[in-house]
Amino acid sequence: MSRTNRGWTYVLIGGMFEVAWVSGLKHSSNIWEWLLTIIGIAASFWLMIGASKVLPIGSVYAVFTGLGTAGTVVAETLLFGEPFSLAKTLLILLLLSGVVGLKLVTDAQPAENGSSAQGKEAV
Repeated sequence: MSRTNRGWTYVLIGGMFEVAWVSGLKHSSNIWEWLLTIIGIAASFWLMIGASKVLPIGSVYAVFTGLGTAGTVVAETLLFGEPFSLAKTLLILLLLSGVVGLKLVTDAQPAENGSSAQGKEAV
């Protein structure tokens, strides 16, 4: 697995941990649930930091928070009975399309940066 793919895997798993700990903040009611919430916070940020070592931090943060936001809304609707809203669903799909777009642009950036940096040195 390449470093870039590993970075995106960290972002994806970190986003899942973010959904878990954000839901934990709302629904924890005893010490063990709070402990799992704290572990989820630590794991999600450790994974985000690991991903930012190999990917652009702006893309990592945007994708991480986008996945966390969309995942939390979906989890709250499916697991905790939050009312369904078509407008909310359409906006989440718009958010996710932006996340996918960022990933596609990020994968293309290293080749562009390398060629433009060489061109600037020659000038």
